[in-house]
Amino acid sequence: QVQLVESGGGSVQAGGSLRLSCVASGYTIRNNYVGWFRQASGEQREGVAAIYTTHGRTYYSESVEGRFTISRDNAKNTVYLQMNSLKPEDTAMYYCAAASLRSVVGYSPLSRTRYDDWGQGTQVTVSS
Repeated sequence: QVQLVESGGGSVQAGGSLRLSCVASGYTIRNNYVGWFRQASGEQREGVAAIYTTHGRTYYSESVEGRFTISRDNAKNTVYLQMNSLKPEDTAMYYCAAASLRSVVGYSPLSRTRYDDWGQGTQVTVSS
């Protein structure tokens, strides 16, 4: 059974940093896509970053490009999201999700509909 567990969320002031972790069990992240998504209150869930774990190619939404960095440690079966220069509009529940190469090919890796397995989320709150 695939399980994804996020951690690292919290409350920070604008301009601060957080690092989120997503640990997978019952599943190997190698040769798959892992994405970070967020959902603010009353909003749709949106993709912010994704990584193809085989060679480490990364993808970012325009809203986080240059501020967030996604990385992976295949040996630890873990994907990270380093978030710098946080803004109040980054406040949301952050989820990690996993998808096979076959599910994503031909689509944007930031498309939430391509991902089948999801974690429970970790809350990030940025105050001004």
